[in-house]
Amino acid sequence: MEERAEAPERWDRRMETPLAVLSLLFFAGYAVRVLAPGLPGLWRDLCLVVTCGAWAVFAVDYAVRLRLSGLRPLRFVRTHFLDTVVLVLPLLRPLRIVTIYERIQRRHDKPRLTLYARVMAYAGLTAGLLGLAGALTVYHYEHGAPGATIRTFGDAVWWVCATLSTVGYGDVSPVTPMGRVTAVGVMACGLALLGAVTGSFSSWLIQTFRREDEERPPGDSPGAS
Repeated sequence: MEERAEAPERWDRRMETPLAVLSLLFFAGYAVRVLAPGLPGLWRDLCLVVTCGAWAVFAVDYAVRLRLSGLRPLRFVRTHFLDTVVLVLPLLRPLRIVTIYERIQRRHDKPRLTLYARVMAYAGLTAGLLGLAGALTVYHYEHGAPGATIRTFGDAVWWVCATLSTVGYGDVSPVTPMGRVTAVGVMACGLALLGAVTGSFSSWLIQTFRREDEERPPGDSPGAS
C-alpha cells in the first residue's frame, strides 16, 4: 500500500526534467509560429510537429498520473484541477510551481531551506515563462486587431511586464476578447507568484532565525547582560 502511494511521487521526480525540456520546446515552437509568420512552410510544419508532440507527451504524463493515483477520472480532475488546466492550455505549464509550493507548506514543521530557495528560483523562472506566454498570446491576437494599441511584440512584452508586476500603467492594453481573457490570467498569475515568493522568503527567514536560536549556547541571546 505504501509503495503504491509513493508511485506518483516517484513518477513526478522521474519526469520533472524531461517535461521541463519539452515545455521549453513547446514554447519555442509556438513562439516561432507566432513571431515568424513568413517562415517557409516546411519549418512552420516542423514547429507544429514539435508543439503537438510535446503536448502528446503532456497528455501521456497526465494519463499515467491518473492511473497511478488510483482515483476515478472525475475525482482526479477535481483534486488535480491545476494539472487539468495545464493539460488543456500547455502555455500555463509554469503554474505547476503552485504544486511544489503546496508540498512545502504541508511540511512547514521541518526545515527545508533548500526547498524554499527552490520555490523562489522556480517562481522567477515561472514569471519569465508566463510573461513570454502572455506576450506571445496577446501579440498573436492583438497586433492586427482594429484599434489595437499592442502592435509589436515589444509592446506585448512591455504590457506583460507591467501587468505581471501589478503596476498596470495602462498606456497599452488588449482590445480583443482573447487578449482580455489573457490579461485576466496574467493578473491572477502575477498576484499568485508575488504571494508565493513573499511567503517562501518569509518562511525561509523564520527557519533561518529558528536554527540560529537553537544553535546559540544557553544564555547567549541578544540583549542578554
